[in-house]
Parts: sequence; C-alpha cells; structure tokens
Amino acid sequence: MRSIRKTRAASRRKESAPLRVSAKRIIAVAEGAIRKALREHKRAGNSIAVWRDGKVVMLGPEEIEA
Repeated sequence: MRSIRKTRAASRRKESAPLRVSAKRIIAVAEGAIRKALREHKRAGNSIAVWRDGKVVMLGPEEIEA
C-alpha cells in the first residue's frame, strides 16, 4: 500500500512541475512549423496571405519561399 501512495504522490508532483523550455527553443519550433506549413501550401498549390507595407497581400504558390 505504501508503494502505491508514493507512486501517486510522485506522479502528482511531475504533473504540476513547471516546464522549463527556453525562449530560443520555442522560437525554433515555431519557425520550423511555419516552414512546414509554407512548404505544404506551396506543394498543394494554395495561396497565402502576408502583411507587406501595411497591407494584406496574397502570394501565389510560385511566390512562396519555403
């Protein structure tokens, strides 16, 4: 019975422990996801919307740099 209680307590501690992820790692993962999405849009022949000079501009698949 004691081992079960210890295991439950240990698992609760792990669940509530804060994640320690650096800002650089978060940015790197986000950039990778963006590159992947851009490649998929280009490959599928879909346009994307981007912000340029204060306006929304649609880029065709041939204009996407991925």
